[in-house]
Amino acid sequence: MSLSDPIADLLTRIRNAASAKHRYVDARATKLLISLVKVIQKLGFVENFLINEEERKMRIFLKYAEGRESLITGLKRISRPSLRRYVGHTEIPRIYGGMGLVIISTSKGVMDGESAREQGVGGELLCFIW
Repeated sequence: MSLSDPIADLLTRIRNAASAKHRYVDARATKLLISLVKVIQKLGFVENFLINEEERKMRIFLKYAEGRESLITGLKRISRPSLRRYVGHTEIPRIYGGMGLVIISTSKGVMDGESAREQGVGGELLCFIW
């Protein structure tokens, strides 16, 4: 089966697993999706992830706070295949006054909005996480 937007598929899987309080979620493993999950893990929303290279799948272990409350309250895909959204480093948005995070695909790789601002690079807005 061919997916037209694998990033939206990954975000939907994570959103659904977090709302159902699942321990982990399985998803496809491509270079872009792996780098996206690495950024989410670095920012503290994902505990760990494992990659099965033979089947091209990855298992993402979600992180929860006390009382099994998910740290991820929302995920939103911004740039889509039908409408790409690009920003310069001065135009990178701040989500919820800095409480939310922006993930950007730049010429230096996939990174969060703060790192992109510090390095002075813009790129394609992939998603918002809060």
